[in-house]
Amino acid sequence: MSERRDAILKASATAIAQRGIRGLRVNDVAEVAGVSPGLLYYHFKDRIGLLEAALNYINDRARDYRSEGEGSADSARDRLTRSLLGEIQDRPEVVENSLAWNELRASAVYEEALREPLARTTAAWVAEIADAITQAQATGQISPSLDPRRTAVTMTALVEGLSGRWLCKEISTEDARSHLLGAIDVVMSEPTDRTTDNPVTTRTKEKR
Repeated sequence: MSERRDAILKASATAIAQRGIRGLRVNDVAEVAGVSPGLLYYHFKDRIGLLEAALNYINDRARDYRSEGEGSADSARDRLTRSLLGEIQDRPEVVENSLAWNELRASAVYEEALREPLARTTAAWVAEIADAITQAQATGQISPSLDPRRTAVTMTALVEGLSGRWLCKEISTEDARSHLLGAIDVVMSEPTDRTTDNPVTTRTKEKR
């Protein structure tokens, strides 16, 4: 990635986090990035193209900080836990990333053009977590009865939900991470076939 393109995408992520999608003006992004609006259009063609590229940038940056601190001696489950917890940290780049991601997720409800690129970047994140679950299963650290992809969808959705409450200051960083750790311990030990049962039916069976 060229330095100018990288600067544009970084400025876009910052603008989305600070002002939201509606507040994202191409000229403002160009000014922050130190480039002309014409160069921005040259690289991204239009606003949606810029937003799609910003999504990929946010996803790549998240992947980098999720893997920080990994060591060869770490267990597969430790790496999985660190990856999930990596999304909730008080570091400026993590907060900015989370703000931008949550804004793009909410905006996709109303802007149909954002749905496909958002689904694609989400699928990449889910695949990353599913692969980590598979590796932990191979070493006997997670129940083999769990479906990696279904579990990854559940865990990434939980991270997004906790992240939203954390960003709104409803819960602290410490509490958000504690809730996530508790969920990891519960979900990673439970067979997924229970999640497909009707809750009322399941409780009835258990009483019998």
